[in-house]
Amino acid sequence: MSAFASRADEFRPSPVRAVFEVARDPSVVSLAGGNPDLSVLPADAVGDLAGTLLRGRAGELLQYGSGAGMDELRQLVVKLMARGGSTVTEHDVLPTTGSQAGLDLVTKLYCNPGDVILAEGPTYVGALGVFGAYEAEVRHVEMDHDGMQPEAVAQALDELAAQGRRVPFVYVIPSFQNPTGVTMPEERRRELVAVCAQRDVLIVEDDPYALLGFDRGEPVPSMHGMDPKHVIHLGSFSKIFAPGLRVGWMAAPPEVRGRLQIAAESVVIHPSNVAQSLVTSWVGSEHWQPALDRAVELYRERWTAMEEALTQYMPESASWTTPTGGFFTWVTAEQLRGRDILADAVAHGVVLVPGSACYMDGRESDAVRLAFSGVAPARITEGVRRFAEVLKAG
Repeated sequence: MSAFASRADEFRPSPVRAVFEVARDPSVVSLAGGNPDLSVLPADAVGDLAGTLLRGRAGELLQYGSGAGMDELRQLVVKLMARGGSTVTEHDVLPTTGSQAGLDLVTKLYCNPGDVILAEGPTYVGALGVFGAYEAEVRHVEMDHDGMQPEAVAQALDELAAQGRRVPFVYVIPSFQNPTGVTMPEERRRELVAVCAQRDVLIVEDDPYALLGFDRGEPVPSMHGMDPKHVIHLGSFSKIFAPGLRVGWMAAPPEVRGRLQIAAESVVIHPSNVAQSLVTSWVGSEHWQPALDRAVELYRERWTAMEEALTQYMPESASWTTPTGGFFTWVTAEQLRGRDILADAVAHGVVLVPGSACYMDGRESDAVRLAFSGVAPARITEGVRRFAEVLKAG
């Protein structure tokens, strides 16, 4: 007899993680993982920095730390968030073990079983696992070329309120969205903030890609900067430095941030002192911005390679989004409907994320997510060619 709690049924393998072993085969082209390219990091410089930190501060960095995180990291986050128009103090910032942990914390703090979370349709696979683990229902709001539609959010919120259903927050990835690559313009962000503020509903703004615009200009203003009382901001150093360090952050009003800290301490005690210190020292150094610029240039070149390959190989019925930054594009084709596209793709030596994985209900989808960030242009071209063969094999 099983002793598992009922929520254990929601702990299912991620469709992205499930293909990682297949993707390790060098004969397979993986267009599945949204990995940053770490080849731009000067390994010697990062290694020297880590060594210097440990030699000089081992007694501090290897000891227990504060659940509030390190002051130096929070001060760095204040500067980074200012680039998106947010005026925060270090007292508003909580470092987390990656932004995924932040998403878990905010869901734990705000969601009761049976609550309804509004999310983009499609949305980030990892978020769906978190929401399901806390036994929340997800209602997807369809997107257009500018992202989540505020009028559709307003309609859904009003319908749910009329049904007596509780909506703790609206979840949105506004910049270079995962999985579609779409970016929400400033005016639409303001409209969405107004819709939620009028109904006193929180927005959880998950924004790990904001600094990865191909034009290298300043990011679109964040929703948190527009209304910090109604928006909790999630940020990450995974895409702008190194995911293996597992360092992210949350920004929330101090009274909320304090509760989030207590919730975090019950799981991790405190975030890693070593990781926080290395992130602060690297991202705060003169080396970080040039390395990030080189990385984004690689992503822009790889998107160009993918777009050219899609144009060359995809059937006329196919269409795709045109990201202006980030890691992903969303490809739609009638030949994708009604088949196990992942199994078919693996059989042709290419790995991708099926669109159905990006919906809580696993609905049938005629789309897939393709990631270009961590793949060399020649491999991207070959991967798209193989994907086209999958469609032709129908």
